[in-house]
Amino acid sequence: MTLLLETNMPNLFHRGKIRDTYEMGDKLLMVSTDRISAFDSVLPCGIPDKGTVLNQLSAFWFRETAHLVPNHVIEVVDDVKRVNQTYRKRFPRYIERRSMIVRKAKRIDIECVVRGYLSGSAWAEYKERGTLTDFLLPQGLVENEELPEPIFTPTTKADSGHDQPITIEQMEKLVGRARTQEIIAKSVTVYCYAHDLALPRGIIIADTKMEFGVVDGEAILIDELLTPDSSRFWDAGKYEPGRPQPSFDKQPVRDWLVASGWNKEPPAPMLPPDVIEQTAERYREAYHRLTGKEL
Repeated sequence: MTLLLETNMPNLFHRGKIRDTYEMGDKLLMVSTDRISAFDSVLPCGIPDKGTVLNQLSAFWFRETAHLVPNHVIEVVDDVKRVNQTYRKRFPRYIERRSMIVRKAKRIDIECVVRGYLSGSAWAEYKERGTLTDFLLPQGLVENEELPEPIFTPTTKADSGHDQPITIEQMEKLVGRARTQEIIAKSVTVYCYAHDLALPRGIIIADTKMEFGVVDGEAILIDELLTPDSSRFWDAGKYEPGRPQPSFDKQPVRDWLVASGWNKEPPAPMLPPDVIEQTAERYREAYHRLTGKEL
């Protein structure tokens, strides 16, 4: 499994926990690796096919939602020979199916989280205070219950460490009121569309986070979109509020790390082979259910 890029690549623009981005003049090449992170640490092992799933699933959603919100995709790299001829570069075959060429955008440093269900940190806050950031929720909700309507809950965008929840008012101070309202509307629209498309295909999208950048004064979707890394994907056929849900993400990794006694400080431990394979299968199954295609 590949964790780092091969040589013969353009200049590195940015290396994230999962993606490596390279300069291409007025464009960028974004490559999804097989690296996996948990509790803000990149693990020493990868997950087979993970990068391909992330890239191909993002490409699927960018196509499906392009009529709702513009995005940064110029081309998904499925044939490196054609890309090499077009851009006069020498990319390795490794990048096929796990990369895309995208427009450069000025990133908005906000994680745009939309929650349709009361899960994770949202459930923890509700149990303690009955709220979800700016919103007072109805009494008597149970864990993982569907919310009366999707709620936008922004956080800071941290390159390292934890993202921190902020209020809508704080977001307005950071990016302006008009831009805030634009992003909220676009985020909720994309989430609702994706949720309704995924549900008959056997997946509940419980929540997701999106990123936006600005091109020619307009906020467009960037980075990844509606993947198992950026969303909670639950098995719709087994959904039952009030308990943990079977999911199609890296939950087996989190569960094993917690049970291992790791203190969540780097370096992270190596995963056992069975946990790696279970996680890989969840990623592949999410892709198959949503797109109808085998990886």
